[in-house]
Amino acid sequence: MENFDRKKHWENIYQTKELPEVSWFQPTPETSLDLIAKAGVLKNAKIIDIGGGDSFLVDYLLDLGYTDIRVLDISNAAIERAKKRLGERAMLVKWIVTDVAEFKPSEKYDIWHDRAAFHFLTKEDEIAEYVKTASNSLNQGGHLIIGTFSDKGPEKCSGIAIKQYTENSLVNLFSNTFQKTACNEVEHQTPFNTTQNFIFCSLKKKA
Repeated sequence: MENFDRKKHWENIYQTKELPEVSWFQPTPETSLDLIAKAGVLKNAKIIDIGGGDSFLVDYLLDLGYTDIRVLDISNAAIERAKKRLGERAMLVKWIVTDVAEFKPSEKYDIWHDRAAFHFLTKEDEIAEYVKTASNSLNQGGHLIIGTFSDKGPEKCSGIAIKQYTENSLVNLFSNTFQKTACNEVEHQTPFNTTQNFIFCSLKKKA
């Protein structure tokens, strides 16, 4: 796996599979929306969705009146699909095509949301860099909302290895900068009638 091309892998996925054909398809991102609402930020808060691909979270956030949204994904094909779906509303969103492991933000955010991107980082240096980037790019009092496969979830996704987390291991990883506000186990029903166990945590940046 040393020569694994992560970008090529995800471009291929999004070029060959429709959204309802992938395990992470979620018609309504209820957990994410609930945790974002509970964060209590203003509608002009700066929100970034890490690994958002062509998920529907951005649609719902726009519907709810949020006005300063970014979607980051490694796959240009995924971003283009989301833009096409949104039509003219795509102009209301800032789109970022990059690998989050190499992401260098030029601004600070109020909410950093990540559903099922972080657990694809399995190398310790990439995990450490992600923690550093998320910590440094959130405003004081900002919220890190992150969902990963739990220790009861799959060990692979999309044919590649992931890193499982428990509530404690996920919270502890970010504990230097963040304090936990909520963690929940969530059962995700895939389009193939299988169930995946996630751990979702909302963490608030310490003052």
